[in-house]
Amino acid sequence: MPNNTFPGWTRPQDESLENWVEGRIARFATRTFDWNALKFQADYDPNYRRAQMRYMGTGAAGVKTDTNTIAAEHFTFSTMVLPPGCEGPMHVHDDAEEVFFMLRGSITLHIEQDGETYTTQLEERDLISVPPGIYRGLVNSAAEEALMCVMLGTPKPQLPSYPDDHPLTALRKQRAAEAKSA
Repeated sequence: MPNNTFPGWTRPQDESLENWVEGRIARFATRTFDWNALKFQADYDPNYRRAQMRYMGTGAAGVKTDTNTIAAEHFTFSTMVLPPGCEGPMHVHDDAEEVFFMLRGSITLHIEQDGETYTTQLEERDLISVPPGIYRGLVNSAAEEALMCVMLGTPKPQLPSYPDDHPLTALRKQRAAEAKSA
């Protein structure tokens, strides 16, 4: 029985099963790491350097379109590489759960809510689900790069927010003002 709830779930009548299924596969061989998705952060501070490899949807990095991904119906899925000594700054997604699954390496994950903090180490094959509205930040203190899967629980996530006193908050406001005046 066809599922008409989401257009991408229904095979067009004039398309072969092979072509339809191939259009729903994002092969590693056709992916590239996008070091520009979060480049504005790395330009501000090289410690924020990291790359995204998108498979489903565009995530919350500010990339508007990527024709080399599967359309997201419920969530986004990407991999992220975090070089040694780099970090993903403390941020919050108010509109979506965020899941990190460690493929290789390790990271230190910082969680903060209502003035309470928690820090933990995530190792290979560890997973954490961070609910919306909770700040999270990650650091790679190891000598090797960390590679993780990242999922956001909505097909078009909003850009994350940073703590009020974080320098990226002012940078984000500046970029929004520049975009408005352009």
